[in-house]
Amino acid sequence: MSFSEELEALVRLIDGGSSVSVAAAALGISVPRAYWLVRENRPGLLRRVSRTSLTDEHRALVVDEFTSSGSINKAAGVAGLSHGAARRILVRAGLVPAETATPGKAGARERFFILLEQGWSKDAASREVGIHPRTGQDWVLGVRKQGKSRIYPDGRVVDYRAPSGYSRGMNTVTTSRTGGRFLSLADRLVIADGVITGQSLTTIAALVHKSVSTISREVRAHSVNGLYLPHQADRDAAAARARPKAAKLLTNPELRAAVEHGLARRLSPEQISRRLVKEHPSDENMRVSHETIYQALYFQARGGLKREVQAALRSGRTRRKPHRHPDERTPRFATPMVMISDRPAEVDDRAVPGHWEGDLIMGTNNKSAIGTLVERSTRYTMLVHLPHGHDAEQVRDGLLEVIATLPQHLRGSLTWDQGSEMARHQQITMATDMQIYFCDPASPWQRGSNENTNGLLRQYFPKGTDLSIYGKEDLEHVAQELNGRPRKTLDWETPAERLRNLITI
Repeated sequence: MSFSEELEALVRLIDGGSSVSVAAAALGISVPRAYWLVRENRPGLLRRVSRTSLTDEHRALVVDEFTSSGSINKAAGVAGLSHGAARRILVRAGLVPAETATPGKAGARERFFILLEQGWSKDAASREVGIHPRTGQDWVLGVRKQGKSRIYPDGRVVDYRAPSGYSRGMNTVTTSRTGGRFLSLADRLVIADGVITGQSLTTIAALVHKSVSTISREVRAHSVNGLYLPHQADRDAAAARARPKAAKLLTNPELRAAVEHGLARRLSPEQISRRLVKEHPSDENMRVSHETIYQALYFQARGGLKREVQAALRSGRTRRKPHRHPDERTPRFATPMVMISDRPAEVDDRAVPGHWEGDLIMGTNNKSAIGTLVERSTRYTMLVHLPHGHDAEQVRDGLLEVIATLPQHLRGSLTWDQGSEMARHQQITMATDMQIYFCDPASPWQRGSNENTNGLLRQYFPKGTDLSIYGKEDLEHVAQELNGRPRKTLDWETPAERLRNLITI
């Protein structure tokens, strides 16, 4: 069917009352491609179905898509409905609990945690319930927002309205849930329970991992008529703790002027600190560490003096960048990765077939993608259709569908980079019995065959184009062309010929 015939048939079906998704299914094209055809050529046809025009067909589409994907958003998109309309259909069908489908933050929060229990990532669950990923992260960590402040579970309060002066700390502890050598409120409650039930001080000390003398002093100091008061003790301890003293640069105008002069000369904080020692060898008041200068600068940036910070520091940063030792890198995924350094030698020398390299090529604004798989010994290419996005769940399902077409002896391993789309790598390994190895960060050469193939694919899928308009048939056609090219590295045989020989062995 030509482009014009396809468009004409699509318009005819939509004019007849079919939704875009139903018309696309009738013509055998993808829903994203159908929307693209209509949007580019007949945008007036696009309309949102109202509540009064819901049909059994819409309800069936919503239920079928939600059953397969678990996403209300995707179910709404397939049926051409709003999120609210799809949600009401699913509530009536008994697929979504009514209490989690209530509009507003309470319903969104309830459904957010249900999705996490089902294995969704925080970002995907946030998008599904319609909140910002930062809000989802706060819900997981137990952070509360109160006005312009953020209250953390450990008692820290970050107030974004703090003045630009730095005579006070940025984080103010409002409760005494401290760690380390101090007693926390939780510890004091354990002590109170132990005293009431008649436990010995030695037993109580073992429960809270403190010395017996600490427990003895605590009980003696905060008991009234033989009754230990944990909450009163906690408030007294918080009031007795030393408060932050005024910053040195705030109370010493001469030292502050020297630091400002050094910053104006574009000296780094460490150069200023070291130079002050040489210029004032006998004046202890003219001493300041470079860390104190950094803290003063970054605290002012939070107060609105970003322009001054950018002029003072060569990096121009307005907030600190954490530095970690290579051995202290934050794990990329919740499940441990098997790194490429652990990959067997037989994979490296390409002597044994069945070992693959994979990646995504991205479309405009990274909103669409196509998965690419390249077999290392034959350079055979397979393309993964990702019509509904490229998050971890979509990539997992797309890879499982493609890998299922391979014979067992060609399912050796898969090497990928550390992109977030592979967060479900353990599920892929369990379903295919195919070990996944991860490249080192910023090391694309460790998947050289795949990188080269991605470059060839850009002849067909140029950068800056919407990749969602291509259907499975388009991807199959491109893969066949690539696999039919003779390769110098294969002694001018084609990848298809090499793979055919392996399959027929």
